[in-house]
Amino acid sequence: MNLFIYDQTFEGLLTVIHDSMEMNVEPEKIMSTKSFQDDLFAIKYDIATDPDKFDKIWNQVKEKSNEENCQRIFKAFLSELPDIELTIYNYIKLIIETPYNVEVNFSEDCVVKLNNAQKKVGRESQRVMMFVRFQKTVDDIYYSSFDPKYNVIPLTVSHFKNRFADQKWVVFDTRRKFGYYYDLENVREITIGQQKVSLESGKVDNDILHMSEKLFQKLWKSYYENINIIERKNLKVHMQFLPKRFWKFLPEKDFKSELILN
Repeated sequence: MNLFIYDQTFEGLLTVIHDSMEMNVEPEKIMSTKSFQDDLFAIKYDIATDPDKFDKIWNQVKEKSNEENCQRIFKAFLSELPDIELTIYNYIKLIIETPYNVEVNFSEDCVVKLNNAQKKVGRESQRVMMFVRFQKTVDDIYYSSFDPKYNVIPLTVSHFKNRFADQKWVVFDTRRKFGYYYDLENVREITIGQQKVSLESGKVDNDILHMSEKLFQKLWKSYYENINIIERKNLKVHMQFLPKRFWKFLPEKDFKSELILN
């Protein structure tokens, strides 16, 4: 078995695709260094990320396809689904080696799998942008946590930067333990160590919440409680529009009367 190992980055994966095609070695498994488990019977290829090789493959895909399709591939990568690397390898190889447009050739298994994956990621990124709830801290930074199914936070950064350009903010993925900080000029990737933020609930400790944030949350909870008509509750429909896995990050869900929905 031909096993290719990469550094878990998108650039690293495309470097793998470049090298495997150049060596004319068909990968049977592509694994990141994080998920790699030794296999005595595998022929292992440990591939170092090369920006030039990444650019070469990326530009080939653009030339044979288009920018929109490149974004589909990137979204599929962010899905982190099992064997998504092989799906992307087969999809890109098909694009490069086929003289006609393969994007809608749904007779190809890799085309179907990639499109399904990127659609799931697209929907999840929309949910994150819809359900964001920032908490203002005493140092005037707006903090928000998420626990998305897929690695979608990178897809939301441009939206938050444009929408909240006049305030400092942090968006953080509690599952993957990384996020982005905007300082009114630049966005940079961050991790959070021993800070007063719960990685379980995404809640900022009360003693570092801004006074106006405490008042806002109190008013918001009161408003939500008062517009809730118990006789007309429909939990099934409610969860279709607002999946329950997002509830723990929403201040309006953090009060005892919410028990009527459980």
